[in-house]
Amino acid sequence: MAALNILSPPLNPLQLTTDSTSLSICKYNININSICQKYASVSSSICKCGRTLATAKSKLSFMPSQMFPQRQHLSGSGCSWMQDDLAFYNNVVTNGRTRGPLHSVFPSTNAPVSSVKDLFDFICAGPLISKTNLTPEKVSESIDKWILYGSQLCRLFQLNELFLTEPQKVRIYHYYIPVFLWCEQEISHHNSMFQEGDDIPPLVIGFSAPQGCGKTTLVFALNFLFRMTGRNSATISIDDFYLTAQDQAKLRDSNPGNALLEFRGNAGSHDLALSIETLTALGKLTKEGMKIKLPRYDKSAYNGRGDRADPSTWPEVEGPLKVVLYEGWMLGFKPLPNEAVKAVDPQLETVNKNLEAYYDAWDRFINSWIVIKIQDPSFVYQWRLQAEIAMRADGKPGMSDEEVMDFVSRYLPAYKAYLPTLYSEGPNGSNPGHLLVVEIDEGRNPILAN
Repeated sequence: MAALNILSPPLNPLQLTTDSTSLSICKYNININSICQKYASVSSSICKCGRTLATAKSKLSFMPSQMFPQRQHLSGSGCSWMQDDLAFYNNVVTNGRTRGPLHSVFPSTNAPVSSVKDLFDFICAGPLISKTNLTPEKVSESIDKWILYGSQLCRLFQLNELFLTEPQKVRIYHYYIPVFLWCEQEISHHNSMFQEGDDIPPLVIGFSAPQGCGKTTLVFALNFLFRMTGRNSATISIDDFYLTAQDQAKLRDSNPGNALLEFRGNAGSHDLALSIETLTALGKLTKEGMKIKLPRYDKSAYNGRGDRADPSTWPEVEGPLKVVLYEGWMLGFKPLPNEAVKAVDPQLETVNKNLEAYYDAWDRFINSWIVIKIQDPSFVYQWRLQAEIAMRADGKPGMSDEEVMDFVSRYLPAYKAYLPTLYSEGPNGSNPGHLLVVEIDEGRNPILAN
């Protein structure tokens, strides 16, 4: 995903005082002093992310005032949004160091009430609050978590937590943190289904979302937050289960003239036996010392046609696992009547037949679902084009506009055929009580559904 611009100049805070014990925040009738005390408690508690108490105090005691400065400043840090690096994870988690501006130059003062009000109001105005079973009261009770998670995500993505842009602020407080808290609720429900002493398998959360919409970055942020809070997690993508280059060539040769199966992507181009083996093994990682390697795919092999990565390079994951984050552009797609898919594109008939085997190989392993809903499938083309233009601007090899169109055209028939059912009925085999639908706009930010 391209670098994210996440705030316009901060709002002028209302002049409030901590002496006003009867003050309520906006229309929510929540005592403002209780939230101030929550802020103060953050700096006096021991961080679960492994930092010492002294470090936690020095980092967090002034954090709220940084989030809503009363003066304008350059926004963002300009660093790469996506830094999928375990070493960087560990650097952030263990000692909180950042390559961004030094924060120690700012005074260590308690959060002004005006800053608390601004942040609280902003959080409660988010489109996912009710969808994630949150209320203003729950937000006020967990405000320490919001502060800690927001600060650590800024460090992870190398954002200047003092001066977030509006899109950055939206992405963190209206999207990533609410979704993470929903995932925590799902884990709690999952664990409650077992008796004390049982081996509890990890909760598998499926993320069904079109290419380019930011699902990989979302999963990256969630995985970081799980690790930060001491819960072992693993990530897997449907891309990791693509056929080997040799088997993909066989698929292409057995379907001559079908552009949807010429390259990897659509149903039929995945090693379903490998996915069953991997997802089954992940579900058994309930004890310390148990380990498996997760398959990975090298998209650069064979001049971009791709091949399965050498097993010696596969990452290892160790139990006990609490959660598996499983993402893919076609997770949860349901086979349709042949006439329906042929009306979209006759080449989909074979793809649709292949899709019949995917429930048993993928969807049945998923306990909870997050569906990222887009308003128009053409967004995929625009997002892909943006990514390629950015790559070319950086001097890296990227597809031409014509090549992008050809690439996306191999996926659009499936989107047009299967997304309406996914959005109206939910993923294949999903439980509506454990499904979160996040509708996003063209800027990849969550919006209120119509």
